[in-house]
Amino acid sequence: MPSASPPLARSGAVAACALLLAGAAAGCSTTQEKAERQQARAKHILEARAERQKQKKNHAKQDDKKGGEKG
Repeated sequence: MPSASPPLARSGAVAACALLLAGAAAGCSTTQEKAERQQARAKHILEARAERQKQKKNHAKQDDKKGGEKG
């Protein structure tokens, strides 16, 4: 009977390690997905900000042109 216990214990340990690795891999992919979504959101925010600043500058230039024509 002592010879049957080590293979059983070994297979149990291998199964536990496999489950831990699978769980860690799933956790990493979830974290990576969250990071990717956050990066995409940040990129979108920065692009929208740049567009607003561009429109604001264009609007200011148009106001300057209109002011020069009136004077």
